[in-house]
Amino acid sequence: MNILVTGANGQLGNEMRIIAKESGDHYIFTDVNQTEGAETLYLDITDAGAVSEMVTVNDVDVIVNCAAYTNVDGAESNQVLAEKLNAHAPENLAKAIRKRGGLLVQISTDYVFGKEPYNVPCKEEQQGTPTGVYGLTKLHGEQNIMAVGGNYVIIRTAWLYSEFGKNFCKTMMNLTATKPQLKVVFDQVGTPTYALDLAKAISVVIDDYKSYLHAKHDSKDGVAVNHADYPKTGIYHYSNEGVCSWFDFTKMIAEYNGTADCDVQPCHSNEFPSPVKRPSYSVLDKTKIKETFGVDIPYWTDSLKLCISNLKNTR
Repeated sequence: MNILVTGANGQLGNEMRIIAKESGDHYIFTDVNQTEGAETLYLDITDAGAVSEMVTVNDVDVIVNCAAYTNVDGAESNQVLAEKLNAHAPENLAKAIRKRGGLLVQISTDYVFGKEPYNVPCKEEQQGTPTGVYGLTKLHGEQNIMAVGGNYVIIRTAWLYSEFGKNFCKTMMNLTATKPQLKVVFDQVGTPTYALDLAKAISVVIDDYKSYLHAKHDSKDGVAVNHADYPKTGIYHYSNEGVCSWFDFTKMIAEYNGTADCDVQPCHSNEFPSPVKRPSYSVLDKTKIKETFGVDIPYWTDSLKLCISNLKNTR
């Protein structure tokens, strides 16, 4: 299969590169930003013509969209750009891959929730109630994909971190090593997600889709068939298992980083004024993805320990 990965130089895109090395499929990595030493084709996913050409020329079977406008605060003053990247670009991808009868794997976010006071893990069918522009534009992206139709798996995730780029884990590893005391909010609760775990889950989805195509092809005695009816099309949730606050997350980062001497103190969100109100509770219910695809999800502290070990070993 030919698999197109957009936003390939971001956190998840780089983890997909690791997955690709162990795969027999042909991966095509694209981004608007070029990184030295990384084989990347240029693709602006806001350009519908360019997307269509890339998909057609490379006979793409699956698109994994890791590209997005993810600056939560910045989105409040850049709504047009956020809408372009988070809502219109996924629509371009959905239209291009539908013409080929292929599959779009779209990464969405827990920020589609948050306005209503939840106290139980959010399910896929729960109404989106975003508190800011970022969550709203990501929700629009989901809606645009569903309106286009075809085969799609939308995966909402949360609190993504990895060995790559800028993220909360790497920031707190540095701050707990260099600051005697930190204040971190304890009234925002969710679950961290190690990007490599998410990439592995995506590979499970791709393998399942591939098995579906093979089974369908065999059932038609080798005759080419229309593949635009993948029965597992829909929205799914994925984060690591467990629940914590940003304060708890930081305490564990410091412990695994060997910087627990830093005095990490809990504080309220209002002590850090922000242009947007972040969800106070956005724990995702992962029952559907586990039951549908048989995905095995690690506990968040186990994955965090692995990521920090990898970071420390590569220094």
